[in-house]
Amino acid sequence: MSAQPAPVPLLIACALGIEQFALRAGGRGGADGPVTVLRTGMGPAAAERAVTRVLADPALRDAAVLATGFCAGLAPGMHPGDLVVAEETRDPRGTTPCVGTELLVKELARALPGRTVHTGPLTCSDHVVRGPERGALRATGAIAVDMESAVTLRSAVRAGERPVAAVRVVVDAPEHELVRIGTVRGGISAFRVLRSVLPAFFEWHRSLLLPRR
Repeated sequence: MSAQPAPVPLLIACALGIEQFALRAGGRGGADGPVTVLRTGMGPAAAERAVTRVLADPALRDAAVLATGFCAGLAPGMHPGDLVVAEETRDPRGTTPCVGTELLVKELARALPGRTVHTGPLTCSDHVVRGPERGALRATGAIAVDMESAVTLRSAVRAGERPVAAVRVVVDAPEHELVRIGTVRGGISAFRVLRSVLPAFFEWHRSLLLPRR
């Protein structure tokens, strides 16, 4: 009997300790293959360094990569705790298409019934976006912004062909900016949502496994 190929790992990248804690609190049951939750640190440069370093490890060479964590919503009507599934990520160096968007939307709706899931382009900023700058980014067609997703996915595909995706939880939005009084409530809502996303991530991983090279 021929040996079965080793399972393709899943690398889930987030920036902040609180995001990593939420993901670990969600448990690992249901994963097909090894799962690594990587805390990259905040900002594009930190994300690029961390993802490039980790994917140089032979054990993670073929890993599927999913960027996650919190984000700022750009579209009117968004609320803390809403989910964003990126169709593509954008930054000044280009665009990275995401894989399996429709599946992620379906599985997130199953894992978090009643939560609104938005799809569209996810753009990058190297700082927290507020006020008029939020509107300017919305005018480009993006629906949300964060600091790490775009460089995480670009670094991943640069290191080798693999499925990549980005799922973010809205922590502030045009009517619910971080500087306002509802920040703590919105942060708690976003944390609870992020703690519940792993089953959807595992289904995405299961359906899009790459053959070993």
